[in-house]
Amino acid sequence: MKFLRNIYKKAHPHFAEGGKLSRFFPFFEAVDTLTFWTDEQTKSGPHIRDSLDLKRTMIVVLVALIPTTIFGIINTGYQQALAIDNTIVLTMELLLKYFWVGFQSYLPIMVVGYATGFFWELLFPIIRKQEVDEGFFVTGWLIPLILPPTIPLWQVVVATSFGMVIGKMIFGGTGKNIFNPALVTRAFLFFAYPGNISGDEVWVKAADGFSGATPLAVPAAQTGSDAVTLLSGFQQFDYSWLNMFIGWIPGSVGETSALAILIGAVILIYTKIGSWRIITGSIIGLVVTAIITNLFAGHSTNTMLTLPAHYHLVMGGFLFGTVFMATDPVSAAYTNRGRWIYGFMIGFLTVIIRSMNPAYPEGTMLAILLMNAFAPLIDYFVVKGNIKKRMARYAK
Repeated sequence: MKFLRNIYKKAHPHFAEGGKLSRFFPFFEAVDTLTFWTDEQTKSGPHIRDSLDLKRTMIVVLVALIPTTIFGIINTGYQQALAIDNTIVLTMELLLKYFWVGFQSYLPIMVVGYATGFFWELLFPIIRKQEVDEGFFVTGWLIPLILPPTIPLWQVVVATSFGMVIGKMIFGGTGKNIFNPALVTRAFLFFAYPGNISGDEVWVKAADGFSGATPLAVPAAQTGSDAVTLLSGFQQFDYSWLNMFIGWIPGSVGETSALAILIGAVILIYTKIGSWRIITGSIIGLVVTAIITNLFAGHSTNTMLTLPAHYHLVMGGFLFGTVFMATDPVSAAYTNRGRWIYGFMIGFLTVIIRSMNPAYPEGTMLAILLMNAFAPLIDYFVVKGNIKKRMARYAK
């Protein structure tokens, strides 16, 4: 490592101010800090309050994403095989085979997403003469996980560019963005190219003409029925609660396994990188709202109103969004009480959007983006309330 350190020292004058490659100093500095430790203090948020720097914090998040990534890749291959032969039985040998099949679908999306994101991460700092930050390490990993394996690669380029430029770079980069860039990427795809991000034919790479509804799409497409009865009687896939909890169902690559996501949640909470208040608040908000909507199910033909809370938890992208995107330290609430409110409202809005908008049964993405916008306002009133209480105490 000392040999590599000497190479950087010799190259530094060429990239420093006045050097012939000074324009590319942000790129040089990024490679340097990724390779070695940095003793520079953070100049902008998110501010880390312990011995970890932002780079090491991002690495912990990536570690937490490993279980859901591995499972998602295997499930992608499994769903592809299931589309061809729905009588197959899972074995360890087949799991390795499905991993390889799924990896061939997953890898191009990840490579294209990272290449596109790093292009913008380097371009803007070079133009602005700023440091390159590490924010896209996590965003670039999240993007393939929130997309279906059938997404066209050119749409990954367009959507990632939109998410990075409009969702992050125009605000000044990491620590200044209002919205989670990965969710902005998915939102752009949903509204610009809905046929490739929603519907029955986008979730499984198989023969042409194959279609398979996701769990949320089954009750959303019916009226006057019981959601659990519809799911348990669905013939094409096993939509039992246990199977959805494990994750052997069609969906976006990283969002199907509640079990794998919860393993990641434990890692984030244990390392205090993910806010347990936001995660717990979101689950409470979803459960309470689902119980309330169930009370109105008998007075409506809306099948989604009959969906129990424990089914809401394992369907769609709720847990994945709550654990890995709602807890984003940049776009989430900062105060402890604000995090409870922020999380509760995400759970509340998820159920409301799912239940009241049959055209869009997955409500987590819009719920988090909406609360991203309100997070600063929530913190403002929490801080204002705390100041008011302290002033009242001192007045006595």
